[in-house]
Amino acid sequence: MKKIIYFITLALLTSCGTSFVGNHGQLSVKGTQLVDKNQKHVMLRGMSFGWHSMWPRFYNKSAVSWLKKDFHANVVRAALGVEHGEFGNYMKDKKFAKEKIYAVIDGAIKNNIYVIVDWHSHNINLNEAKEFFDEVSLKYGKYPHVIYEVFNEPDYETWAEVKAYSEEIIKVIRKNDPDNIILIGSPSWDQDVHLPAKDPITIDQNLMYTMHFYAATHEKWLRDRTDEALKSGLPIFVSESAGMEASGDGKMNYQSWQEYISWMEERGISWVVWSVSDKDETCSILKKSAHSEGNWKAEDLKESGKKTREYLRFYNKGKD
Repeated sequence: MKKIIYFITLALLTSCGTSFVGNHGQLSVKGTQLVDKNQKHVMLRGMSFGWHSMWPRFYNKSAVSWLKKDFHANVVRAALGVEHGEFGNYMKDKKFAKEKIYAVIDGAIKNNIYVIVDWHSHNINLNEAKEFFDEVSLKYGKYPHVIYEVFNEPDYETWAEVKAYSEEIIKVIRKNDPDNIILIGSPSWDQDVHLPAKDPITIDQNLMYTMHFYAATHEKWLRDRTDEALKSGLPIFVSESAGMEASGDGKMNYQSWQEYISWMEERGISWVVWSVSDKDETCSILKKSAHSEGNWKAEDLKESGKKTREYLRFYNKGKD
């Protein structure tokens, strides 16, 4: 009932102006495609914030608003730092962590774009993840804006371990939220998508599987592997990507990045770029001069930030 009331309110707001979520509403999975409330294919393209526990200053509604206004992002990703980071990771300071993540979620809802709630860890922390996603889905499950990413980049876990963990989190979320999209990770930093393709989760239908790439490291083999997963019927969502090396540093490979972008566009795969942060490395799109609440000038953007903005402006142009 709460979600029905919210949709009525959203429809009234949409009639007064442009609203991406108002136009597309409740997302679902149809075959390998992400579709909207009208069962029409929709692509999400946007930005991931860096770990909240390393760059908390950007976790605010104004920064979300700027990413929508200036970058033309229609989705943002809030990366909950679970174990790492000097500014209150989830294991050390749950209150601070949730305040930061909720600020981005609230900003996305206010700006009527989608938001991925990302459990940003490379390890299985089942009890803590169950507690977090229970609270988040209870608080925000009525909003069609919300997408859950239950395990960012499993590294050395087996698919059997990742699958069992994910099924437990799915059950927790579905108690409170019956229909918003849930993103599932795969071993080897979200590159082993062939493993869930052979043995997918069957307890829920509104699932997609994440693939991550860094274009200067991951060559055509990863696209080929993902194509095979798609052919087998596995829905794919690229929730983290960029144009440099997998370390997050090194030189940009623009040719390879464009090949990945074109590949995703041809297949209708949603994609998100890493990251809104100001670390001294290539993948951080901002310089130290960047204001915490957006309003970034060209001189505040690094090379990767300028190119990301160019891509998002181009591919999201006219796609409200």
